[in-house]
Order: sequence, then structure tokens, then C-alpha cells
Amino acid sequence: MSNSYDLIVVGGGLAGSEAAWQAAQRGLRVRLYEMRPKMSTGAHQSKNLAELVCSNSLGSNLPDRASGLLKDELRLMGSMLLEVAEATAVPAGGALAVDREGFAESVSERIAAHPNIEIIREEMPAIPDGLAIIASGPLTSSSLSQSLAALSGEQHLYFYDAISPIVSLDSINMQIAYRASRYDRGDERQGDYINCPMTKEEYAAFVAALQAAERIELKEFEVDLEQGVRAGAHTFFEGCLPVEIIAQRGEQSLAFGPMRPVGLIDPRTGKRPYAVLQLRQDNLAGTLYNLVGFQTNLKFPEQRRVFCMIPGLENAVFERYGQMHRNTFINAPQLLHTTLQFKNRADLFFAGQITGVEGYVGNIATGLLAGLNASRLHAGADPISLPPTTMLGALCHYITHADPADFQPMKANFGLMPPLETSQRLNRRQRAQAHATRALEHLNAYLSKVGMVSPVAA
Repeated sequence: MSNSYDLIVVGGGLAGSEAAWQAAQRGLRVRLYEMRPKMSTGAHQSKNLAELVCSNSLGSNLPDRASGLLKDELRLMGSMLLEVAEATAVPAGGALAVDREGFAESVSERIAAHPNIEIIREEMPAIPDGLAIIASGPLTSSSLSQSLAALSGEQHLYFYDAISPIVSLDSINMQIAYRASRYDRGDERQGDYINCPMTKEEYAAFVAALQAAERIELKEFEVDLEQGVRAGAHTFFEGCLPVEIIAQRGEQSLAFGPMRPVGLIDPRTGKRPYAVLQLRQDNLAGTLYNLVGFQTNLKFPEQRRVFCMIPGLENAVFERYGQMHRNTFINAPQLLHTTLQFKNRADLFFAGQITGVEGYVGNIATGLLAGLNASRLHAGADPISLPPTTMLGALCHYITHADPADFQPMKANFGLMPPLETSQRLNRRQRAQAHATRALEHLNAYLSKVGMVSPVAA
């Protein structure tokens, strides 16, 4: 690529990678800035683009689930990252989970090979001039955060996020643990998840140990409080709570949360366990498994001590311990249009978690929309706002129209969508399917109306 460019994308995560690809496929010369590996984030472990930091699951693939609908919309709009995710998928029942290293490596290779994309391994310390997309993610550098604060005049919101541990398969005691998917979903022969069943007594002892375990001190949190950072600084995002925080809410909170046993029968007893820890395959080789829903900030020796109390994990080898990091997002309701444009600067777009969108697929989707709209603006066309009856349209409408006073990150969900126009009485699943059917019909019609054709894959 020559020294000239049409678009700068800041951040090589899910949103930034998709945004850069979409713009490049439409002919724009893109500079993609990614500060890793020169600057680490404390959560990422590689220099790969689109590295998955928390779980390796992109959520449900079922068409009548919110995440499944959003994926169907991305397929219609030509998402490159979703294509790669499906090519690197690992068994996960009705969900789409990936080999996280294979996924990131494949995305990195495709971005690096694109003739219209130049990857620059440097920090972007300030908001760039000209056409740009900020997709710096929840771990935005301090200098860029200061630039964003100066541009917006709004104090950033912060919350702490946590990631789950990963153990090696051969260290799991399969004399106790067993393979099964809830309600027999997934591979009927063996099940896509490994399940560690617990009796009432084992569960009670585990919860007591978890509640008393030592946590890593959050030095950054203390500094934020001293400096009077906005009230959101000391809160956890409800969708990614550390397991020890859930346990503090009551002895039964885990049994009704990530350790709920519904749909799982222990083959040793023929009965449903009192509680279950599920582990999900984390790589294509099937040698690594992550503890589902077990995000944590316990000290590493405490993780080993407490989690090895779980039947089946007595001798678990931890390939990665859980940890916590700070997430950053802007006050999108005050700052962004539904096109993901900054209100006070039409050539500046935002995408991904920094907008307040949660979930891997939501990040990819907003990256796609930002890349598409930046391309349209460059071509002299109006950026588009997707119909609110679509999942992506509803998500963008939420983050730009929520109450700024208590704005919190949001994942795709059917509650964001306008009511159905029907007099029929529908149950929950029927309503979800009706929402999905309407969404895809409206998206197809809208894309045809605006003359959008999915770019041909390079």
C-alpha cells in the first residue's frame, strides 16, 4: 500500500478487524492501527488480531435466539469474521464456539493479505483527523482515552470484567466428569460439554470456600475512587460477573446461575445433580477446556485450591488462570447517532465494546456497520440506520437512545425490539421466532432498498 489512505481504523479486535475488512472490500485504502505487541493490555496473550479474551463461545446459533438471529443478519450482510468463526468452530451444542487461536490466526492472515489494508503496529495516541473508526475496545490506552474525553466533553464510564480459567483435558477425571449437552443438544453420541456433578454437601463446601477465598487487589479501582471517577467505576457488568461475586449473593446463587443442573443427568446415578460445573472445548485439537461462566479474580493459588474442590477437577492442570481487567465505554446515548457516527463529527465512527455493545457477535456486527457506513460516506452516500425491527438495528437504537444517567453495556436480546404486530397469543419461543422472521424479512427488504450488495470475499 502507498503512503496515501482513505480510512483509519483504530483497534484490531473483533470490531476493528470487521470494519477494516468491510471498508477495504469496498475499495477504501485502510490503515489499521493495533498497539499490540508493542503495548500490552494485561488481558491479551498474543499479537493476533481479533483475539478472544474471555470465552471462546460466540453464543447461540439457533435461529430463534437473539444471538442466532444476529448471526443470520451478519450472514446476509457478508461478515468475514463470522465466516472465519464457522470455519474454525468446535463442538458446543447449539452454540457457535471456536478454536480461539485458530480463529484469531485466520482473521489475522486474511487481514494481512488484503491488498487494501495496511496494519500498523503502533498505538494511536489521539483521535485521528479525517475519516476514522474508533474500535479500540474495552482496554483503550490511557492516552487515547484522554483524547476521547477531551473530544466528547464526557467522562468515560468504567466497569471491571473477568475471564474464565482453562484446564487441560487430560487432567480432568472422567471417572467422575461426563460428557453431555443440556437436554441432549449437540452431539448425541457423547455431548459437547464436560460436566462435573456435585452433591448438595460438595456444593455447600465449595461455595463456602469460594466466599472466603482471597482475591487479587484492584489497584486501578482504588485509584479511580480516589480521583472521583464516575460512579460506574466500581461496578461489575452483570453479564460477566466473577464467580466469587455471584457466590456472595447467597449460597444458592451459583446453583441457579452458571452451575444450574437443569437438563443434565449424571450417568453414575441416573439422577440430576444438585449442581454442575460445565467445561467447554476451547481449541480444535480438543486438548483445552474452559470453565463455563467461571470468570474470576481470585489469586492464582486460590483458584487452584478452590476450583480443584470440584469433583472431576481434583488434579486439574490450569493452562490459564482467570483474571480481571477494566473495561471502558463511552456514553453513547449522548455521543452517537444510530449510524455509529459521532454527533459532533460526521467523519468519525465508533464500533465494538467502546460503544456499550456487549458480546462478541455484537462487536463484530457494529464493526461491520461502521465499516459499511464509513465506505458510504467516502463515496458520497448517506450512512444507513438499520430498521429497529432487526437485531442489529435494535441494538444500535438502544445504545444511542438509552437513558444516559444509567447507561450500561447491552447484549443483543429480543427485549430491545419493537412489539410484534399480531393479535395471536404466542409463547416465549414463538415470539422469538416471530421476531426473527420479521427481522430477516425487513433486513432483506432494506438492503435491497439501499442497494447494498455483500462484498465478494477476497
